Amino acid sequence: MIASTIENRDDLIRYLNAAMALEHGTIPTYLTAYYSIRSTTNSDAAHIIRVAAVEEMLHLTLVANVLNAIGGEPDLTRPGFVPSYPAYLPDGESDFTVDLRHFSPEAVETFCKIERPGKAPSADERLVKVPDDRTPLMVSSPTTEGMRFYSIGEFYEEIIEGLEKVAADDPTLFRGDPARQMGPEYFYSGGGDVIVVTDLESAQRALRFIAAQGEGLDSGIYDADGELAHYYRFRQLQLGRYYQEGDSPDAPSGPALRIDWDDVYKVKTSARLADYPAGSELARVARDFNADYAAFLALLTKAFNGQPDLLQDAVCEMFRLRDGFNRLICNPLPGSGGLHAAPTFEIAAETGPDPLAAADAGETPRVVT
Repeated sequence: MIASTIENRDDLIRYLNAAMALEHGTIPTYLTAYYSIRSTTNSDAAHIIRVAAVEEMLHLTLVANVLNAIGGEPDLTRPGFVPSYPAYLPDGESDFTVDLRHFSPEAVETFCKIERPGKAPSADERLVKVPDDRTPLMVSSPTTEGMRFYSIGEFYEEIIEGLEKVAADDPTLFRGDPARQMGPEYFYSGGGDVIVVTDLESAQRALRFIAAQGEGLDSGIYDADGELAHYYRFRQLQLGRYYQEGDSPDAPSGPALRIDWDDVYKVKTSARLADYPAGSELARVARDFNADYAAFLALLTKAFNGQPDLLQDAVCEMFRLRDGFNRLICNPLPGSGGLHAAPTFEIAAETGPDPLAAADAGETPRVVT
């Protein structure tokens, strides 16, 4: 068996911080594809992607609950929390790039790779050496340099086993303030409820729910509540049909999905602020969007640190970003060969006011331009 990469509470906190960054890291790529779909078109695809984005918020909340339960402090405003796209995720035998791109077969292929079930052939193969040219990674071992995980599911399995190990040695592991727990009354998602974490059993349940809803590792196509795992929801877009009960993984037999891959705004993949003409209106809008997104992350951080009633506001704020998306996505980006503009998600706090303090004062956090 491989040696544990989690030896103590501090290691667990590092892993759970990495898990929060991982769960958040999928949201910009899902939202970019979602908002690139032209209004009133591709309704099936838009619904599937939107639900997945909301459920990633659920996963983010569940990890925050586990982190709070062991006395950690969730911080979505820390430097490096938002990845620099394109970024890499673990995908079994090889890595793939997670980009910000419009709704397309390539985008859906990436979604499937993100969520693809990936049980390591053996426990000894849970950790895989990071190739020298494969950086940065969105998830790797935060305690063992140069190693990544075979899959997201294996990453969570490592945390679950680490919790078991540390809890056996430290009876005070779950020392967090119960008032910082997010309960189901603060967040509604048709794909599951928030689990309040107070002990090892509830922590394991929360983390296994995340892995199962994303990959469907243990429960197959449908979970115990009859919900499709994210991987199979996205596979419907590739296969052109909905799954129904009794279907095999590669042969959905339900109604056909209507998809028009061309009825989208084709944006520049993983655009950067440097792509926008200096001093242009588009550059200003892109910077404003990044500031709004920083404010969204600051609001989430406040919700996870003792103000749970702000969570619903944060979820609504995520979809209020539509205006910023539209102001970019609907406009061609000069010099890009006819492609359209898109948010860059370049979020980094400047030296100056703390973004949480700015949020408390009703100000917009500043971002590097």
